[in-house]
Amino acid sequence: MRLRRTFLSLSAAAVVLLAGLETASAQSPSSGQPSPDPGATVTATARLDTGARINSADTAEELERYWTPERMRNAIPVSVEGTAQRAGGVTGDTSEGPARSTPSAPPRKDMVRTTITETAVAGKVFFTKPSDGKDYVCSASALNSSSKQMAITAGHCVHEGNGGDWMRNWAYVPRYRDGNRPFGTFAAKQYRAFNGWINDGSFDWDVAMVTTWPLNSRKLVNVTGGNGLSYNYSREQAVTVNGYPGDRDNGQRQWYCQGTTQRVGVLDGRIQLRCDFGGGSSGGPWMRQFDESSGLGYTNGVTSTINSEGWNRSSYFGDSVKQMFDDQGGAT
Repeated sequence: MRLRRTFLSLSAAAVVLLAGLETASAQSPSSGQPSPDPGATVTATARLDTGARINSADTAEELERYWTPERMRNAIPVSVEGTAQRAGGVTGDTSEGPARSTPSAPPRKDMVRTTITETAVAGKVFFTKPSDGKDYVCSASALNSSSKQMAITAGHCVHEGNGGDWMRNWAYVPRYRDGNRPFGTFAAKQYRAFNGWINDGSFDWDVAMVTTWPLNSRKLVNVTGGNGLSYNYSREQAVTVNGYPGDRDNGQRQWYCQGTTQRVGVLDGRIQLRCDFGGGSSGGPWMRQFDESSGLGYTNGVTSTINSEGWNRSSYFGDSVKQMFDDQGGAT
């Protein structure tokens, strides 16, 4: 496994590391009535911290104004605690069909890659957590679909889990770097997350997809390109992981890690790779067949948790993740 830094270190920013040991924590009750099936999904319209729905170009612009350079710089890398215990039997997404991938989409023709290791398909997520009103950061990536407007991230970067609430002020900045937004700020329009995360905070279901608003009449994937989605593959895959760990360059520049994933355990169907990425890397893509010339690949996982030995973990991508993609990919 190879781990490389994309840039040199720079000035300090607030960093919250992922928990060293994986333990569960509770949140406030939810007012919604989602299905008890953990593999079913729930959608919600994105909102500002005022509670106003982001349902027009005007409110999307209001969100962009909220995220000043100072707020972005001071946002906290989200810290996540998972659960290492299993009640018995394998939980989470499963594979019942053949291993397949959906198509990727190239970026606009005038795109010039600045470095081999930094990709425009990945970016930084900013949001406000309703339970404490503070601003946080995660990672995400553009995912090609019929809408050309979708990003994929971790469930805990969209919803608090354990009966909590949906995040507010959610924005995605492709290839964020040192406060620069080379492709602008894409506001969330609609979220989709698994009941297994929303109701139970289960990291077996720590995946979310987000439909974004077009920016200046341009759709996300048409600007940056978008990865394909891989699902039902074996848990041993050569991948490239990108994201913004807060313990690397203070989360201000994109990092990457390469290696071959493995299954977490007999009763734990998730996958893992020893990248040792801390808070803020959550939601970053785990890409099969990453092409350094285009910066594209096939998303086969997203960063979810880390343990005390530096193993980052992702939910397994099977039939349920593909169903989430089918359900959300056409939303505009």
